[in-house]
Amino acid sequence: MNTLPRLPMPVMLTALLVALIGLALTIGGAWLSTYGDTPYYLVCGIAMLATAFLLYRGKASALWVYAAITLGSLIWAIAEAGFDFWSLVPRGDVIVIVGIWLLMPFIRRPLGATRATIAPLGASLVLAVLVVAFSLTQDPYSLDGTLPTQVANAAPGDAAAMPDSEWHDWGRTQYGNRFSPLKQIDASNVGRLKVAWIMRTGDLKTANDPGETTNEGTPVMANGTLYLCSTHQKLFAVDATTGKTKWVFDPHLYVNPGFQHLTCRGVTYHATPAGALTIDGQPAPTECARRLFLPTNDGRLFAINADDGSRCAGFGNNGELNLRVEGMPFTQVGEWEGTSPPVVTDRLVIQSGAVTDNGSVHEPSGVTRAYDLYTGKLVWVFDTGNPDPNQMPGPDHKFVPNSPNSWITSSYDAALNLIYIPTGVQTPDEWGGNRNQYSERYASGILALNADTGKLAWFYQTVHHDLWDMDVPSQPSLVDIRQKDGTVIPAIYAPGKTGNVFVLDRRTGKLIVPAHELPVPQGAAPGDHASPTQPFSDLSLRPKALLTGADMWGSTIFDQLICRIAFHQLRYEGTFTPPSTQGTLVFPGNLGIFEWGGLAVDPQRQIAVADTLSLPFVSRLVPRGPNNPLWPSQDNAGGTGGESGIQHNYGAPYAVELNPFIDPVLAKVGLNLPCRNPPWGYMVGIDLTTNKVVWKHRNGTMQNSLYGSSLPITLPPVKIGVPALGGPLVTAGNVAFLTGSMDYYIRAYDVTTGRVLWQQSLPAGGQSTPMTYAVNGKQYVVSYVGGHGSFPTKLGDYLIAWSLPDTK
Repeated sequence: MNTLPRLPMPVMLTALLVALIGLALTIGGAWLSTYGDTPYYLVCGIAMLATAFLLYRGKASALWVYAAITLGSLIWAIAEAGFDFWSLVPRGDVIVIVGIWLLMPFIRRPLGATRATIAPLGASLVLAVLVVAFSLTQDPYSLDGTLPTQVANAAPGDAAAMPDSEWHDWGRTQYGNRFSPLKQIDASNVGRLKVAWIMRTGDLKTANDPGETTNEGTPVMANGTLYLCSTHQKLFAVDATTGKTKWVFDPHLYVNPGFQHLTCRGVTYHATPAGALTIDGQPAPTECARRLFLPTNDGRLFAINADDGSRCAGFGNNGELNLRVEGMPFTQVGEWEGTSPPVVTDRLVIQSGAVTDNGSVHEPSGVTRAYDLYTGKLVWVFDTGNPDPNQMPGPDHKFVPNSPNSWITSSYDAALNLIYIPTGVQTPDEWGGNRNQYSERYASGILALNADTGKLAWFYQTVHHDLWDMDVPSQPSLVDIRQKDGTVIPAIYAPGKTGNVFVLDRRTGKLIVPAHELPVPQGAAPGDHASPTQPFSDLSLRPKALLTGADMWGSTIFDQLICRIAFHQLRYEGTFTPPSTQGTLVFPGNLGIFEWGGLAVDPQRQIAVADTLSLPFVSRLVPRGPNNPLWPSQDNAGGTGGESGIQHNYGAPYAVELNPFIDPVLAKVGLNLPCRNPPWGYMVGIDLTTNKVVWKHRNGTMQNSLYGSSLPITLPPVKIGVPALGGPLVTAGNVAFLTGSMDYYIRAYDVTTGRVLWQQSLPAGGQSTPMTYAVNGKQYVVSYVGGHGSFPTKLGDYLIAWSLPDTK
């Protein structure tokens, strides 16, 4: 009778391990094959089982079979992923590691393997390592190019808005370009930047704050003083040279854990010019000649004296207005939030606000309101859901509930006297069965209004019947584009979450860059409908190809297999696939390709830089039932404290569950690993004279990617391309700065090529937009480094300034 050779324990355990791997791949591969995806996992799994059987039998031929697995996997990986390192690794890491293990003397010697036996496996492993090494020199997702360096428009429309050394508005000027003409810090010397000072606000997250507690503020600077709003909307005046605090104004914010946001992106500065008049034609008051406007998340708007932090007593009720209550149909605190700074004209302060997403059908209005900037008198309104959007509130009229809101800062052209308001959608965001023609009319687009009267100039809709929260998420950029014949077109660039950048003549709203109406997937949930077409701009960062199973990712072949199966279990027919009870893959995801950071534009060179994201989300409609009531009980009427997870949509036939598309197995143990292959974040450079993307590079490392997970370890700083929140800053020194990537770095880039020139680690997440200014001829770059609760990154309270070392 033949008996099996008595094998050492390492060989037996190896056979068992390979068998388990083979079993997992065989079962998973068979499952994946039922969706019509690649059969390779199944083939590989069967070959693994054969290897395990031969190992158990003590046969050296196991190494031959495993050599075929290694070589076959290499060929399959290259065929699917090309020479992208991050796509190759999960397809082969386990296979290569096991292959190396099989070549260990304590495994191969008991099998009686000869040099001839091990040579094929050794050669296949060497080939795999060489291919991976070669892939490190390649980046198929990168685009190399050079932006033009010549000055095309030396005097853009907002050039004289303020001294070159200052920064008065969220986007420096109300053109929203995030560009500074300063150039003491340039591409040749930026690598010498050092920390000049650090100021700490002491304003940190408390137990009473929501999960989405953020630090997104960009300071403004005037007359040698920086003005910054912190987490709880405290307003700090800081000496721009030393970082010393001059004064603090505390609005005593009311907040609770149900708030969807705890966010202050900034304040707006205004200096009263000589001969200024109120909206009624009276001489402007002498008090608060330099004032700051501070919106708060509990629905108030403050006017604060920039010199000493006192209230401007003549504005509203001792320096404040209650926007949450005035004219509102519903007044629950936290459901209307001022998260972004207002627009200020020579006579008006114009404030919009965020309305809770997917809360209920009984929400405040998304109305935009204009007030006399000296007295706080209500001058005009634009209520996007009202048949007469300019109808003023009164005893017999309140604003329309749930009308589309504008949660980010608007832009303003003083010469045209037009304000450009980026709008969102009527909430509930992912359910549109209850919307009417008026709530759709001004949703998800760019609204241009006469700044004195609030009357409509024009409107352009960027998404029709928006079921994905694909609003216009960032402040539009106003750019005067000089043509080859010398004529100038006043343009507006509006980046959308979809990745489309809509370019229009800001005088008329007519398209400059074509945006074609193309057919999109149909089949909305019962009671709703989908628009048959959507506009797609010729200037877009949206991936052109549809996602496939080959685009799925994981840290190992098992994760990737799981994500491929999860991908096929979702409904996905491309961009604008309607939400469903099955679960819809939304790509671009809810964060969008563009978020609130927007574009940074050099209006002189007529170029732009942006950071973009590439993360799919899953939108799942949840029908009403015992655990999902149509209306909440008295004890459960609060908000969710964020924008992900179950969102109640009270009063609508469905709740909605919104989450990033992550590995469903690892998520159960607290590891949120994206299911789509990297890169997930880019820096891009755009030529605005040709409206073409010239360069595009993955941005950021995996270093702090596991922060907030069940395994909060620091990983090696290997470039992978990570998401960022917050926008870039561009300067005339050919340098762009970004702090918003989730790996806690400030980086400086060569604007012409996108090459990283300098970087420095940060003590917390930097999910804000940096700014720059100069005092006594010395240029500083400043960022508020405080992290983001739901991104998630480490929270902090640091205002950090960098400058060049003084020359001796």
